[in-house]
Amino acid sequence: MDLKSVIRTIPNWPKQGVMFRDITTLLKDAKAFNYVIDKLCERYKNDNIDLVAGIESRGFILGGAVAHRLHKGFVPIRKEGKLPAKTNKEHYELEYGRAVVEVHVDAIPKGARVLLVDDLIATAGTLMASINLIEKLGGQVIECAVIIELPDLHGREKIEAKGYKLFSMVQFEGE
Repeated sequence: MDLKSVIRTIPNWPKQGVMFRDITTLLKDAKAFNYVIDKLCERYKNDNIDLVAGIESRGFILGGAVAHRLHKGFVPIRKEGKLPAKTNKEHYELEYGRAVVEVHVDAIPKGARVLLVDDLIATAGTLMASINLIEKLGGQVIECAVIIELPDLHGREKIEAKGYKLFSMVQFEGE
């Protein structure tokens, strides 16, 4: 399936110079959405995953669907101030600013094997912050999975330089 054909690009959003890759068009297309979830589940069905963690907000949609199909629990990694119980937090740089993500301190048991899911990797700030949170709790990230990779922003290199694996389904290079 040509995933690029179902991903909308919005120029200059959320700020000038950013080409925002919008997966809401993919999500509303049942065939495309199921294709993505099927491919992710096929890839990870034999990897002895304990939990799927998804990064707010589109990672919730993808990660929740994958966790459901794999019969695994789901852990939300949220923006600061959104979780009600005690949290660990991690600050990071975005392509267009700074941010903080949090996870409940009891969300991931020590030794748990975690698949980390988000919609997109750009600079890897959000993924690296989320990896740090998972590891602070004693979890082991088995792989990071995204639909979209923006190779020009070198996120993959940052993930791999830290010893993690990244799986992406489509790349938007220089576009």
